[in-house]
Amino acid sequence: MKLLTFIISLLSLSVFAQDSISTFRKSKFPIEVETIIGVDNFGTKYYEINNVFYKKTADKTINYSNVQLGRLTSVDVFNPLKLIAFYKDFNTVIILDNRLSEILRIDFNTVQPYKNASFVSLGNDNTIWIFNQDNQQLELYDYKAKSVRATTIPVVSNALSFTSNYNYAWLLTENYIYKYSYFGSLLFKIKNTGYTKLTERNDDIILQKGNNLYFLNDKTQGITPIALPNLLINQFLVTGETMYIYDSKILHEFQLKN
Repeated sequence: MKLLTFIISLLSLSVFAQDSISTFRKSKFPIEVETIIGVDNFGTKYYEINNVFYKKTADKTINYSNVQLGRLTSVDVFNPLKLIAFYKDFNTVIILDNRLSEILRIDFNTVQPYKNASFVSLGNDNTIWIFNQDNQQLELYDYKAKSVRATTIPVVSNALSFTSNYNYAWLLTENYIYKYSYFGSLLFKIKNTGYTKLTERNDDIILQKGNNLYFLNDKTQGITPIALPNLLINQFLVTGETMYIYDSKILHEFQLKN
């Protein structure tokens, strides 16, 4: 019986290995921050401590703080020349350059019609995506023209996570995972089976469920587990083929091998 149990365990591990995205550890280093926001291809690290946004390169560390706007909700660092800082409590977006100097301030409290944003992410040209929680839909907002270029059909469940690149936007709700085009058209909808966060990587998606990560293939819409050592996934990031996992004390760097 023990031999049979052992054989079944080996077969289960073999099947899981064949049906998972493999990784190998590249490096790890200690860093204690409240939120690790991003790491770019040059090793520049973006993070937040005590409501202050930091950018750390090999040569220097600079920061941006705006206590008048309350708690910093998120920063989109997809474009290092145009960083999108969002302060949800004051319904305001600050666009920063690569030196963390303000380029533009967008106060949605003064925009007509009023927009109650809960998620904000980068768009193309002079646009940002916002999730308007009052009407439960994404809007592609042109901050130069002060107009909406595109809207999506409203969703019927709570939004959990949101990400975008120059061409597409992905919204994770309690019920579904949605992908939209730059024009607001729905490209696919997949049932959410317990995922709580997503991030984009070359049009594919990395999803988190509990303490596990999964790879959503954009072409097939198939979802595959990512094989990782037993780590506490406090936060995760993806840059190109590199995945970063932060356990609140150490930032672990892995190479995706899909």
